[in-house]
Order: sequence, then structure tokens, then C-alpha cells
Amino acid sequence: MTTASGGQQTLGTVLFYRQLEPLSIEKHRSLGVSQVSNPFSFLADTHLVPLTVDEFGLAAVCYPIIFDTQSKTPLAVMGLRPGMNVFLGADGSLDPEVYLPAFARRYPFLPVLAGNSEQQQAPAQDGDRILVCIDRAAKMLSSTPELPFFEGDQPSRYTQEAIQFCREFDVLGRRTQEFVKLMDEHDLFELTPLALPRANADGTPGEPQKIGEYLRISEKKLNALPQDKYMELRDRGVTAVMHAHLLSLGLWPKILSRAARIQAATPLSN
Repeated sequence: MTTASGGQQTLGTVLFYRQLEPLSIEKHRSLGVSQVSNPFSFLADTHLVPLTVDEFGLAAVCYPIIFDTQSKTPLAVMGLRPGMNVFLGADGSLDPEVYLPAFARRYPFLPVLAGNSEQQQAPAQDGDRILVCIDRAAKMLSSTPELPFFEGDQPSRYTQEAIQFCREFDVLGRRTQEFVKLMDEHDLFELTPLALPRANADGTPGEPQKIGEYLRISEKKLNALPQDKYMELRDRGVTAVMHAHLLSLGLWPKILSRAARIQAATPLSN
């Protein structure tokens, strides 16, 4: 599976943000957002969206939750490949029954670390300077906004609430990092191949086609933990998170069937 990064970022390329600019009254005094049709159509090219551990319970009934093989960031699987999000219609409409990760809900705002040219995967630490940015290319931005970014010389209530949401997301990001560190310390991750079922010409099952790999929590390793270690995890309140992740992996057939329907309707060009 390809990677998708979460956490705080520096200015540059960030998942589905195309034109990041630090929010300022000088440049954006007259701007804000207005209602548009299908506001989450920007997810169309995104098949993996970062999640926080606090979202696992809600997300686990919608799609598989996996961990990136490099950063170990938790990811919501919304498709099998870039350019296919199986929860979006052809018009960019989002399935109303699917849980939308907070990473996407904060759009078009994004908090970034200032004064560093390297992209940051970790949430901000005490003393870091944070800039609140917007995606200037977001289609909901308007020069005649229903919700302005500024009222007079001050951020509007809408902007203040968006900034607060970004701050809360950063706290969730720190908790997520702590969870991943805990899984690492107990050696609970295992690398898992992702393969698509295939049929032979005569209709019999064929050799599955491997399309990638991902990290998951190993049930075998979890069950083999000494009781005191498992009780430690329970006391730290992470066992429900682990089981939500494991439960979500039963949703791979849902993703496969949705992808197959999309593929049948819009076959890939040769």
C-alpha cells in the first residue's frame, strides 16, 4: 500500500492540500468559505487517510484500519489504489454512512510547523511555533463568503473554531503516537501482504495477485503476551483500540466488492 502521512507538517506537499498558504489578514481579509456541492470531492484521488486512535471505534465499522509500513501511521482504507476512493460517487459525493476521518474534516485548514524545511511527521512539541494555513486551491474558498475568515481585524468565530479543532487534532496525534510506540515496544506489529483474488479461465480459483503489504497488530502475538503485559495494556486503555483495529480487518471484502463495481463501471484504459 502506498503511504499517507499525518501529524503536523511543514509547508510543502501534504495529502490532498494543493496550495498551502499561512492564513493572514493581509492576504485573506476578504476570503472565507461558502457551501459547495460535494465538499469532500478532494478525497477522490486518496485511498488511504490518516486516523487517530480515538477514531478507531467509529471507523472500524466502515473500512479496514491498517498501519503504514514505514511511519506506522494508522490509515483508513478507502480504496485499493491511488485514484480510487470507493466511498465517493462519480460526482464526488461522499457516502453519507461512512465515517469521515478528522484529518479530512479539518480541511481547508492545516496547522504546520514554522521555521523548518523538513516535513514533520510528529505532532508539535512544546515551544514549536505553529502556523495555521489554508489550501488556497480549495473549491469552497470564496471572496464573497458565507463564513468569512476575519471579522474586522480579528479572526471570525468560524476561524477560531477551526483553529481549536486543529489544536485538538494535534492532541489526538500525540495519543496516536504513544499508542504506536506501545505496540512497537511489545512487538505486536506484523507485516501482511494484500492480495486480490483471481480466477482461472475455467472458473477455478487462481493464484491471488499481490498488490501491496501493510502492518497490522498480530492476534498471535497479542494472545502470546504474558498476562502482566496484557494487563498493562488494558490498564493503559488501549485494548479496545487494538480490538477495534482487528475487527475492522474483516471489512476487506467490502472494499474489494466496492472496487470491483467501480472497476466494472469504469474499466482502466490499456
